Amino acid sequence: QVAESGGGLAQPGGSLRLSCVASGSSFSLYTMGWYRQASGKERELVATISSGGSRNYADSVKGRFTISRDDVKNMMYLQMNSLKTEDTAVYLCRVYSTGRGDYWGQGIQVTVSS
Repeated sequence: QVAESGGGLAQPGGSLRLSCVASGSSFSLYTMGWYRQASGKERELVATISSGGSRNYADSVKGRFTISRDDVKNMMYLQMNSLKTEDTAVYLCRVYSTGRGDYWGQGIQVTVSS
């Protein structure tokens, strides 16, 4: 089971921190990622972090967002700085590993507006 928290309303230029908690064992073996889906648009990758800690970011968030994980707590985070109105979307947590499973959270709303 996967669940997100920390969304809400922020002003342009502001910051938010999203959290994702995953239940179960062997969490450290999974790749984790953040995706987002804006109203009327396709779901898109925001950032991923592998079991070894390698990070990958969408070009649109590079330099502004930072993904991290804490395998002891079974947690993943997304620090979002310098937010823009176009970052407004439902953000979803994904935890996956080939042969072990692919799990999605229900999503959490992030709204960037003045």
